[in-house]
Amino acid sequence: MPIDYALYLVTGRDLLPPGQPFAATLAAALEHGVTLVQLREKTADTGEFLAVARETKAICDAHNVPLLINDRADIALAVGAAGVHVGQDDMNARDVRKLLPAGAIVGVSCNSADDVRRAIADGADYIGIGAVYGTATKNVKNPLLGPRAVGPLLALLDGTDVRAVAIGGINAGNLARTLQGSVSDSGHALDGVAVVSDIMASRDPAAASAKLAGIVKAFKEGRAASAPSAALKVEDLLDGVVRVMKVVKEINPLVHQITNTVVTTQSANITLAAGGSPIMATAPEEMDDLAKVAGAVLINIGTLREDVVRAMRVVGPAANLSRTPLVFDPVGVGATDFRKRTVKELLDAFQISVLKGNAGELAAVAGSNEVRAKGVDSAGPGFADPAWFVRGLARKEKTTTLLTGPVDYLSDGVRAVKIANGHEILGRVTGSGCMLGSLVATYCAAAAHVADVDAGFDGETSRAGSAADTVRGDMLVGALAGVLVLSIAAEKAVARGDVYGPGTFLPALMDEVAGLTPGEVRARARVEVV
Repeated sequence: MPIDYALYLVTGRDLLPPGQPFAATLAAALEHGVTLVQLREKTADTGEFLAVARETKAICDAHNVPLLINDRADIALAVGAAGVHVGQDDMNARDVRKLLPAGAIVGVSCNSADDVRRAIADGADYIGIGAVYGTATKNVKNPLLGPRAVGPLLALLDGTDVRAVAIGGINAGNLARTLQGSVSDSGHALDGVAVVSDIMASRDPAAASAKLAGIVKAFKEGRAASAPSAALKVEDLLDGVVRVMKVVKEINPLVHQITNTVVTTQSANITLAAGGSPIMATAPEEMDDLAKVAGAVLINIGTLREDVVRAMRVVGPAANLSRTPLVFDPVGVGATDFRKRTVKELLDAFQISVLKGNAGELAAVAGSNEVRAKGVDSAGPGFADPAWFVRGLARKEKTTTLLTGPVDYLSDGVRAVKIANGHEILGRVTGSGCMLGSLVATYCAAAAHVADVDAGFDGETSRAGSAADTVRGDMLVGALAGVLVLSIAAEKAVARGDVYGPGTFLPALMDEVAGLTPGEVRARARVEVV
């Protein structure tokens, strides 16, 4: 039987809601997208394990889905299962295969490069990489990987026929990030994901399975349909900028911002000036609801406290599920270990739409020593080749990346532009970078709306889709609009007769953002393809 690893259910009868039969949960999952089942019974004695295996095999056969058995080759042989999955503390794959009939499937749990190399050498058919996230279903003795650590392990499979799934804490909220964030630099992607609690503990396993299967299917279809982009033209980008500026004024998108408390008022006012509607909420209890109704979400770690981090942990996956643009500003990430740990955790937990930062901040995210950070600022001359850096980081993080500085660089990993607008006075005003993040989020909300309109969807229909993409719309255009609006408004403000320095500049900047027209932006934009 051909093996489809797309949605791999690992059972756990102890997770079933009270009164919900195992057989009913399994059948519902198989009817709504599960493509492979592993029966895992860590506490059952042999007789009970065998009885459950026979029941499971009959249900899987009825749905034409292969069954694997965790660890026990004898149980697999007794029920005629398709194969066996083993962990690092179990019998190795080579010895397990000797016990099984020809054509049987053998899978191995892997947490490190050495595990992967050993599994390949032992002739494994597939590997289960994890744990990706924290999980309550098993004792995790090895480090949690996060999706960004999965890619290098997948790259070790290049040139082999070994398949791979990710496992450990995967659910509908983080699945898209898991799939997108784990693609290796060589383009190697997961063949599927293994899920436990999100299906087994669900009161509606049919709906849970269908949602997960839809995300995996959309991801695979998106990769199959991807094609090289047409040559990038600045005029086309500026057409997009003009359109999103007009849309912001028309729809007044709600922009949810978890941001630096030092500049909350400035960030809210700049959003209003552009035509958006700000809400500056930080209570974790509100995050799910706000992610559903907001046009975009901004996470700015300028004022980092544990209660605020809890809100970030909730809003990120919720935004991904709603396909709401998510702008991330790792302010001062290199300054403390707390910030570094938090940013790593958050970037592993959800998929961001736009990553924005100065050279020191983005160097810290990328793990580069080329630029040093001094608090929230950068030190030194910057990157030798900023266009190369920003394009590479965008590819690595699978997101549009904005490198700010005297000259700004913006890339989605394929397209890249250089923006030469702006004025040095922005660097002498507290929160200019935070205000830029607010504007980027505002125009990304408009870019998502434009995508809905062009696709013929209304907002609710679009958000209800189960596509693997965690966002709608061209985020590079949204980010470019934010940069141009702030920098061109700054140029106009500083030239006014009533501006004498930073103190008089800030209110003038707000006025100029409010009065800036799309035509002025097009005429004054200094954008170059790089």
